[in-house]
Amino acid sequence: MTATQNPPHEQPKTASESAERRYATVNPFTGEVEKEFDFTPTEAIDGIVGKAHAAYQEWRQRPVEERAAVVRRAAELMDERREDLARLITTEMGKRQEEATGELYLCSMILKYYADNGPSFLEPKAIQPLMGKGEAVVETQPVGVLLAIEPWNYPFYQVVRVAGPNLVLGNTVILKHAEITPQCAVAIEQLFTDAGAPEGVFTNTFLRIDDVEQVIADPRIQGVTLTGSERAGSAVGALAGKHLKKSVLELGGSDPFIVLDAEDMGATVKAATMGRMQNTGQACTASKRLIVTEENYEPFVEGLKQAFGTFAPGDPADPSTSLAPLSSERAAQDLHAQIQDAIDKGATVVAGGKRPDHPGAFVEATILTDVTPEMRAYREELFGPAAVVYKVKDADEAVALANDSDFGLGATVMSSDVDRARAVAERLEAGMVWINQPTGSSPELPFGGIKRSGYGRELSELAMFEFANRRLVRTVPVKKPKPPVGG
Repeated sequence: MTATQNPPHEQPKTASESAERRYATVNPFTGEVEKEFDFTPTEAIDGIVGKAHAAYQEWRQRPVEERAAVVRRAAELMDERREDLARLITTEMGKRQEEATGELYLCSMILKYYADNGPSFLEPKAIQPLMGKGEAVVETQPVGVLLAIEPWNYPFYQVVRVAGPNLVLGNTVILKHAEITPQCAVAIEQLFTDAGAPEGVFTNTFLRIDDVEQVIADPRIQGVTLTGSERAGSAVGALAGKHLKKSVLELGGSDPFIVLDAEDMGATVKAATMGRMQNTGQACTASKRLIVTEENYEPFVEGLKQAFGTFAPGDPADPSTSLAPLSSERAAQDLHAQIQDAIDKGATVVAGGKRPDHPGAFVEATILTDVTPEMRAYREELFGPAAVVYKVKDADEAVALANDSDFGLGATVMSSDVDRARAVAERLEAGMVWINQPTGSSPELPFGGIKRSGYGRELSELAMFEFANRRLVRTVPVKKPKPPVGG
């Protein structure tokens, strides 16, 4: 941990009293600042990168099976500490305890997936040469130290998506986590340390935003990956390009959820509710734009209204709570401003629309209809419990509306006719399309988008190759000299 924690006897402060400190645990349910962390000193950055680079030189030489064993042990430790880590997630960003536990279960699956399968992914691939004799193989080699800039909404999952494949590959990782989840960042570093990763293989830092360029510019850094906003992605992508570094960006999304038909409307509404409300709607791949054919529109909206009406604010640590707070008061204010803008410009509020009379960073579970292009809710990502429902006459109109977005992360198509759903899916501009299920995540499935949702892929075998040297080795047999005539 490259930071100094405040003494534990100090009394919690309010968020406003801690405005000058960027890394702090501010409980979004109580509003109290529970722990604070100092910035990583600018003058310490060179040494941190140096240790990560030195660790890389040794780590890459270890047999891949040894690297995989460390990653598997980290997964086992995560399983052992799951309840404590889940409470940490809930405290820092407000995730309901059940969902926090689920996040950690998925993280463990991801780490085990790369521990078990990573070595085979790295096996050389033979190529049959078209010209000449001999052989050719493509080897997958690590490249060096990576900078990972990760968000708060899935504070463990986002990190292990990078760490799992790259540590098995032989790269080393420097983490700059979100300012509101510092204890999660410290806990992740501790997991890898306790699993046997040498110093410098995985390093948490509390970098200032202004110091990020110094890290990216360092010649020992070979790549940068970011999950976050369009604005952050644009800035980091530009810096990476300026310094000729490979980058992977997973940015925002405004995923369409297209309902072509519904033999079981209840199941369709349940899927839409889960797709929109999981993690209090704070997911890049949440189903944010619900696009429904006109013959299904009225029953769908009525069912969704009933479903959203069951969400009530409460303590995210209480198992009975159905609506958790957003990650911060600022996040709640920003989402409510987007909703209010739509209302002011003529949108219809089917459910919610307000800040509830309840302490904490809450916004009511909201459904908007009649949203038009001049409203912020039409173009912007709504990062919270707010759904926009559109009525369309047919599949062609549904596809046109779905593609009328700057984003292209995920999409869902719902239909009892799978062939019809696949035909629509083929026309969608998205990095991932799920049929008859909201967009999800699993270790073996590639994750990533197109357009302003970013580029590159995480998870699956593909993640092993984003920050790798796919090195060609071409071997041509040595020609033996001909024996002398008459010899």
